[in-house]
Amino acid sequence: MLPGTLKILKTFVAVMVFLTLILGVATAFASTEALTLSQEPTSDVAWWVWPLALFVFTFVLGIVAVLGGVGGGVLYVPIVSGFFPFHLDFVRATGLLVALSTALAAGPGLLKRNLASLRLSMPMALIASAAAIGGAMIGLALPTNIVQTLLGATIIGIVFILLLAKKSDFPIVPKPDALSSALGIMGIYREESLGKDIEWHVHRTPQALFLFIIIGVMAGMFGLGAGWANVPVLNLLMGAPLKVSVASSVFLLSITDTAAAWVFINKGAVLPLMVVPSVIGVMLGSRIGVKILATAKPKVIKWMVIGLLFVSGLRALLKGLGIWN
Repeated sequence: MLPGTLKILKTFVAVMVFLTLILGVATAFASTEALTLSQEPTSDVAWWVWPLALFVFTFVLGIVAVLGGVGGGVLYVPIVSGFFPFHLDFVRATGLLVALSTALAAGPGLLKRNLASLRLSMPMALIASAAAIGGAMIGLALPTNIVQTLLGATIIGIVFILLLAKKSDFPIVPKPDALSSALGIMGIYREESLGKDIEWHVHRTPQALFLFIIIGVMAGMFGLGAGWANVPVLNLLMGAPLKVSVASSVFLLSITDTAAAWVFINKGAVLPLMVVPSVIGVMLGSRIGVKILATAKPKVIKWMVIGLLFVSGLRALLKGLGIWN
């Protein structure tokens, strides 16, 4: 990537982060709608306990998310909505910002290393971000109990995807399809483990674009981010190398989640009391997770993540059905 292009991207990322934080704080404090959404039974616990608990939780979450290879949003939303006394709209908005912060932090470095591909990410991001806006609007329009029930069912579905999905480091793509060739979706990256450059191209692009419509709607509706779905589609369906798929998925999230987050911000569903400790906690935890990654046992972490998702997904499902409040 050209140095000038990288500088432009870094500037864009910095401006988007600044504007999102400023507008989020202003909207959350000024919007009476945000205050209306929060009118739920409260506990006798002091107000400062919950931000502190969020910081501790997201710090651990940042470590687990890195070690488990899943986005922070997919764990944040079901656990916080199930076990913390916050309205689901606020939780979904914060979940998007948590996933967005992680993606924005990692995106420029992945582009600089030529692992994330703009040619692969941008067509998918265009489709997914438009769908995410629609998904966020649908999620805010539906009754909370219905969204909670659908969230629980989705999380349990993700558990089965994680159990059954297999990843391929270097998928075999016999021939690129016409659409990927027309869009120039191909590239070369340096595979350090093999000590050589890997040339790649993709196929089944129309099918992938259709799936990214569904992924975008789900990401916007539930505030989950979509790393759990992006990577299997890019890697297993399209045939991009695993490292390129993971890196491109991270960059793709920085666009998709931004689009959906603005809908929640516009509706006044962003609370600094939740966002600030959550974002700081997950960012610090992610840095620790990267250092632990080299010595951790992946299988143990994988089963821990699956167990957490299953319990929190079941909790969200039963809460939505009114069985477990």
